[in-house]
Amino acid sequence: MLYIACLSFILLRIKNISPFQFKNYKQASFSFTEKIVGICGNNGIGKTNLLDAVYYLCFTKSYFSKSDQLNISNGSAGFRIEGNFDLNNKEEHVVCILRETGKKEFSVNDELYEKFSAHIGKFPCVIITPDDVQIITGGSEERRRFTDTLLCQVDNKYLQQLIDYNKILQQRNSLLKSLAENRNRNNNLLEVYDEQLIKPGNYIYEQRKKFLQNLLPLIKKLYTEIAGREENIELAYSSQLHQTSFENLLHQFRDKDFLLQRTNTGIHKDDIEITLSQQPFKNSASQGQRKSLLFAMKLAEFETLKNEKGFSPILLLDDVFEKLDENRMYNLLDRVCVQNDGQIFITDTHSERISTHFEKLKVKYQLINL
Repeated sequence: MLYIACLSFILLRIKNISPFQFKNYKQASFSFTEKIVGICGNNGIGKTNLLDAVYYLCFTKSYFSKSDQLNISNGSAGFRIEGNFDLNNKEEHVVCILRETGKKEFSVNDELYEKFSAHIGKFPCVIITPDDVQIITGGSEERRRFTDTLLCQVDNKYLQQLIDYNKILQQRNSLLKSLAENRNRNNNLLEVYDEQLIKPGNYIYEQRKKFLQNLLPLIKKLYTEIAGREENIELAYSSQLHQTSFENLLHQFRDKDFLLQRTNTGIHKDDIEITLSQQPFKNSASQGQRKSLLFAMKLAEFETLKNEKGFSPILLLDDVFEKLDENRMYNLLDRVCVQNDGQIFITDTHSERISTHFEKLKVKYQLINL
């Protein structure tokens, strides 16, 4: 029996969205009338782009592209995404504009943000895509990004500390390269950067440690539910700061930092270690097990946001039907479509397949064919 979360009285919905000159959408408008929305069509027609437009309005940026310029339609000079959300029966009008000059503007109810970071967490959102398997198989930076994306939506101070840490880290690395080029080993300025790095580094470490104490057992529990059986999986937070203070680490690694011209210790080296039967998960797990763990991590993110915010985030599922057997797929869809009161968007190339799944679950849904 899958865990059933308590229903919340506050609801978040996106009612409509209008992308203009955004990716393959020259001009389009979509209205969403049901809690569950299926988006169907051939590959390359814009299913994922529509999900990314929703993501933009939640995060002020694309999930897939680091540069806003990459999201402009061919032959155009800028883009606009406009949408209306309903949060606790209050309508919120959200607009993202990339001007021809390259300047980006973001507003809610015609109020422009001075800092885009102030918007993060207002409309919580979780996205699952095929490429997210990199969280499982990729380097530690992928798992840090997963952790940070979640924490930034529930703790605005964490987001600011992370911004500060990365900025100082970049400056410290630039200094190390400059000192090496000039054959200069003056420690004075380096110690100034160390002092600046320690405060946000310690805050981020403490928040990750406290947060992951609850998140990792939840991931393991959800993995078992999706898999439908017990498997010997373990997850652990790995950090150099477990052993000694950040200040001591910076002194211990100083020679290595000078040699390699970069900072070799700190919370930017943290990881989530995952094993299956005491072997590295990414090397021993099947494709189905990898995807089950990915869904477990993302659903843990979803549950955490729901508990922190008091309402369910928007859930975006892109091409989730591949590489999962019928049992795992039914368990996943039952959890997100039946036991969840939040709004869900699911893409698939086959409208018949997605309709069959929804009808089997006996849920109301809207189907958009592109």
